[in-house]
Amino acid sequence: MTTDPAAAVPERAADSGRPTPFRQFIVKVHGRCNLACTYCYLYEGPDSGWRDRPAATPAAVLDATAARIAEHATRHALRDLALVLHGGEPLLAGAGTLAAFVARVREHVPAGSQVHATVQTNATLLTPERLAVLADGGIRVGISLDGGTAAHNRRRVDHAGRPSWPAAARGARLVAERFPASYAGVLTVVDPTLDPVETYESLLTLRPPALDLLLPHGNWSAPPPHQSGARHGDWLCAVFDRWWDAGRREVRVRLFEECLALLLGLPAATEALGIAPFGAVVVETDGSIEQVDSLKSAYPGAARTGLDVFGNTFDEALRHPGVAARQAGAESLAEQCRACPLLRVCGGGHYAHRYRAGHGFQNPSVYCADLQRFIRHVAARLAAAAVPGPSSPRGGAA
Repeated sequence: MTTDPAAAVPERAADSGRPTPFRQFIVKVHGRCNLACTYCYLYEGPDSGWRDRPAATPAAVLDATAARIAEHATRHALRDLALVLHGGEPLLAGAGTLAAFVARVREHVPAGSQVHATVQTNATLLTPERLAVLADGGIRVGISLDGGTAAHNRRRVDHAGRPSWPAAARGARLVAERFPASYAGVLTVVDPTLDPVETYESLLTLRPPALDLLLPHGNWSAPPPHQSGARHGDWLCAVFDRWWDAGRREVRVRLFEECLALLLGLPAATEALGIAPFGAVVVETDGSIEQVDSLKSAYPGAARTGLDVFGNTFDEALRHPGVAARQAGAESLAEQCRACPLLRVCGGGHYAHRYRAGHGFQNPSVYCADLQRFIRHVAARLAAAAVPGPSSPRGGAA
């Protein structure tokens, strides 16, 4: 149950029109992790609901989930859907289990529906044998790291306090060298205490095809660490300049490319920017249907819907007030955000970062200053590139 009544329902209802169907299904295939990262919002945060759920997802939950995904794909004629195998550490479930589940989903969805499967892992359990099973099953590998050196990952330790970097580095390099077609990319949380360019360039040595830069989860009642001025925004600007000035696209950086697209009036799909309807849903190890995990950084029960794959459809989840609020676009934003000239690009920032105890989510992002700093900087670089001249940058986004 929720502990903040003000946050239990959206402040503004979604449009009465048909909701946008889910296109990303995040399935918790294992509810525990072999690491004990000191900053983990899931296991160290305010929501301890994971303790009451099964560690390994039962076969019955996976079977029901596959059927529900197929049901949703059929009902909404989905041509493409993303299946994200998550945890905890999903490889604790076994590579064979992951491949069998993905195969089951693909067998169930209607003809013409493409299932794009990815496992999000800390890379410590990757071996040639496991990667071969994943590759044969058409499952790509996304890796979560804090940077490309041991020093960057000093807070990513196992339950005995031992560093995870040696095993993670081996796993990341193994994917890059022997299974490049399976390499989905690297996810990194911004740490403004680390040198931005050094962190970025260290990640390049791991040869990821794509890079996700995420702001640490925090909100107005539990501010993120090192939140003063626009430090996170400054960090992002420094990395953007290094990426943009490279003269070629060394790696896809989703945040940068989505920001550029939105500034150009093009569609973009990311939790961090824009006002496009949100289309992701989570299935927990006990079969519970939930909103995304990031909401658990706000307060206990924030992600719950009260639904499960045994008795409820994903269409029922679409009608949940929390999901409806995230699909309401500008209507769900604070008045200050709706009046902001950056609205169409910023979109109010990440939903979880807007929370304030007693006031719900209808607030500007706790990263408002950082987002303004970053978006205005990218806009200025884009405008300068559009003006011919000897000093015009060649542009990392080209």
